[in-house]
Amino acid sequence: MSDNSLRIAVIVTTYNRPDALSAVLESMLAQTDRNFEVLVADDGSQPETAQVVQQFQMRATFPIHHIWQEDDGFRAAAIRNRALAATSADYIIFIDGDCVCLSDFVARHRKLSESGCFLSGNRLLLSQEFTQQVLHDKLTVHLWRFGEWLQARIQGRINRLLPMLRFPNVAWLRKLSPQRWQGAKTCNLSAFRADLLSVNGLDESYTGWGLEDSDLVIRLIRAGVINKSARFSAPVLHLWHKENDRSHLEENQRRLKQVLAAQHIRALTGVDQYSLPTALLDSGSRSD
Repeated sequence: MSDNSLRIAVIVTTYNRPDALSAVLESMLAQTDRNFEVLVADDGSQPETAQVVQQFQMRATFPIHHIWQEDDGFRAAAIRNRALAATSADYIIFIDGDCVCLSDFVARHRKLSESGCFLSGNRLLLSQEFTQQVLHDKLTVHLWRFGEWLQARIQGRINRLLPMLRFPNVAWLRKLSPQRWQGAKTCNLSAFRADLLSVNGLDESYTGWGLEDSDLVIRLIRAGVINKSARFSAPVLHLWHKENDRSHLEENQRRLKQVLAAQHIRALTGVDQYSLPTALLDSGSRSD
């Protein structure tokens, strides 16, 4: 049963892709559930991103904050931690700045939220050509109905249709793999803020792309917070992008193996290094 009093924050991670961020924020404006705030977690973008945030701040009926850090390589864990420190919301939904949300996305996460659980959702991928069309023509794909997605799949504009199916919210079915960390990604993940703080947020020891979200989920499970699936309920529409630089992946894989072999719960370098109110930036202003 959904808790309408639950204060929700959607943390949107972005880096120098203002057109995609605009599409994501447009989908936030269309949410059927309006009882939430958005924190744009900006990993060092140029001023165009701040301008996009300012434009949506003027249009939104809910708070939108801009959290910015200096560009010093891929530091997604750090900027998510800064955003986590900047909000006092009860419940956190993580998405990426290239993941457009259907209009009931926040409502679905609220409905599925449950003490002692984190939610892991899935995604469908848009083709390069379709992504360019969506961004150029500002297509409101977050409002499309199933028939339009079926046609898009037939035309090869998306990689699969399965995530768009809606299954009943039967609690035991959604908890069939409570210890599963594989596949849970911060492009569509939610948890109670208290649980995230109890494990000290994301571990900033990871540098470059990859596996910092797996590390977080492993530590949440180790802390007794189980995986509850949000698949077939709250998918995101992942816009196409070039493959990220994976030069640090081998090192991150080695680090993750160490985490799996260890027993610690709290991140070695985590959210506790940030004081709660200081990372909050309004009106597109910046701080590092």
